[in-house]
Amino acid sequence: MFSLNVPLPPAVERLAADLHPKLTGFDHVRDRRTLVCKRFGVGDVRDEEGERADRGDAPPREEALDRLRERLRRPLAGVDPFEVAVTGVDVFDAPRSGSRPVVYLAVESDKLIRLHRRLCALFGAVEGIEGDEYVPHITLARGGNPEPGVVADLVDAEFEPVRWRVHALDVWDPEFREVAASVDL
Repeated sequence: MFSLNVPLPPAVERLAADLHPKLTGFDHVRDRRTLVCKRFGVGDVRDEEGERADRGDAPPREEALDRLRERLRRPLAGVDPFEVAVTGVDVFDAPRSGSRPVVYLAVESDKLIRLHRRLCALFGAVEGIEGDEYVPHITLARGGNPEPGVVADLVDAEFEPVRWRVHALDVWDPEFREVAASVDL
């Protein structure tokens, strides 16, 4: 599954590094952080005729990536750079999947949410985590048995909001764990 991600500025990485010592007791602490705008399954990428590939004959990854870039060209053509802000730490106590709790950096951006909804209207939403369920966030850690009060201390952590302007979006390839393409806004 590809994802369309918002590139993170160094200030977000510094903030995550500052919070890292407080993440003891979690099973999984993220070393790579992402802000997902939209997820795309290889089989959900339509070909040039607008047909969906059947799950049994999904296109090779490079072909799917080319198709996805082409399909994104039109809906992203009218998107101007937009503001995003990390404003605090929050928690998903009961995530839709995977271990809990999930501690994350809370993200505010009305334009990011509108872009996500537009892309869901065109490509469909991943049930339970996209569409109306979409919460823009940057996961820090999940699962495990943090000491009592650790999650509350993280949520109560105070810091200056990190604000930046998004000028491009990255297509992330999880198989190779790298940015496969960037799309300028």
